Amino acid sequence: MAKNKPTKTPAADAGNATRKTRSSSVTLRDVARFAGVSSATVSRVMNNPSVVSDELRSRIMVAIDHLGWVPHAAARALATQRTGTIGAVFPTLANEHFATAIQTLQEAFEQAGYTLLLGCSQYDPEREYRQVRTMLERGVDAVVLVGETHHPELYPLLEQRQVPFVNTFVYREGSDRLCVGIDNHQAFFEFTTYLIGLGHRRFAMLSQIADSNDRARARREGVRDALAEHGLGMTAAHMAEGLWGARTGRELFSKVMDTPQPPSVVICGNGSFAMGAMLEAMHQGYDIPKELSLVGFDDFELMSELPIPITTVRVPSAEIGEMAAKMILAELAQPGSAESVKCEAEIIVRASSGPPPKVRRARA
Repeated sequence: MAKNKPTKTPAADAGNATRKTRSSSVTLRDVARFAGVSSATVSRVMNNPSVVSDELRSRIMVAIDHLGWVPHAAARALATQRTGTIGAVFPTLANEHFATAIQTLQEAFEQAGYTLLLGCSQYDPEREYRQVRTMLERGVDAVVLVGETHHPELYPLLEQRQVPFVNTFVYREGSDRLCVGIDNHQAFFEFTTYLIGLGHRRFAMLSQIADSNDRARARREGVRDALAEHGLGMTAAHMAEGLWGARTGRELFSKVMDTPQPPSVVICGNGSFAMGAMLEAMHQGYDIPKELSLVGFDDFELMSELPIPITTVRVPSAEIGEMAAKMILAELAQPGSAESVKCEAEIIVRASSGPPPKVRRARA
């Protein structure tokens, strides 16, 4: 038995026409015609929305929404020589301050019409290099990095491609690379000087492994230089290194305290070490700060909420992200116009630090 073929109705034809109008066949010219403007005006709205009036921008966006037009990324890149994307590679996403900077970057770039592509290197220079190379192959317009020390081929690659970049969370006077952040050496030199002023003479430090982390190396040298200026030093047994994490902080704390002459103050090179060390100190029954001072870096939110709030060096991570975005956008608008920016670190004194004990605690 033959089946009857469905009959098209005028309503169905109208629906198909509407779907066709809202399909990928819609062009920039269709949007311009619908909005009653020129194609050039639509292009200006897409590439630099701030140059047109709010009323005109609103009218064009209504036309885009109604017709369902999606700009062709490849064609737009050919026309503007830009993809509208910016790459960023951070060592870890577990760091609260990196996360804050990333959020600030994303908001600033989004407002300027750019999309942020994010990579995570896990403190591995080879991995960072591969991620940046992949981003460049995808046509990113600029790159945001962390620190000054990178794979030896990274700077030449960026310069060869003529791609703007900025090093964040680091500032070094006289650096020939754009950078924005604190002077890590100065911050820990001043922090150590403050602790010496409280009367401390026996120091220990829990430091991140510094082979590929120039910020950690600068903090460590800041401590040593401040001690040397006051005729003091730190024994090898009181310098412990690890990668990251509160558990590592606990282990390193136990290591430096299990020595013939334990320190009177433990300086932690990052926030996770500080929180782990504090938890281990409390577990071992140390009366902080009467028996031992414990200080840190980063000022994660939890550091002020622990039973014994931790004295620390605060880093303005949101400001670093905001300034990095401004520098990148300035370089994209006019190459060579941006300048490096030094942000100020701040010592936040809390209950975990005080003068050294008059009598040393006997080891169990």
